[in-house]
Amino acid sequence: MQIQVNSSNHIDSSSRLNEWVRSTLESTLQRYEDDLTRIEVHLRDENGDKPGPHDKRCQMEARPKGHQPISVSHTATSLDHAIDGAASKLNNALEHFYGKLRSKRSVVQQTEEE
Repeated sequence: MQIQVNSSNHIDSSSRLNEWVRSTLESTLQRYEDDLTRIEVHLRDENGDKPGPHDKRCQMEARPKGHQPISVSHTATSLDHAIDGAASKLNNALEHFYGKLRSKRSVVQQTEEE
């Protein structure tokens, strides 16, 4: 699974930040590692240099093998919280997506057996 981290001009992108994002995603989405080809992460400060509540945004797009991308985003007061929130939302979205696939497969198998 490839992880690509992109950030806007107002986010100080460092190797430490990239590694933290990667480790967060790898630990949160470990069980989907073989099912995903790539995850793109976009970090953004919505207000630029101006302070404001919930102005840090993290968007994550997962690309399941053979399926359309799944995208989630989360805004928070800090970049850490935005990344954690988006990772959690992506985990929930993937759980839902693969759960639906499993239920469709079981329905098809039951129909074939009858």
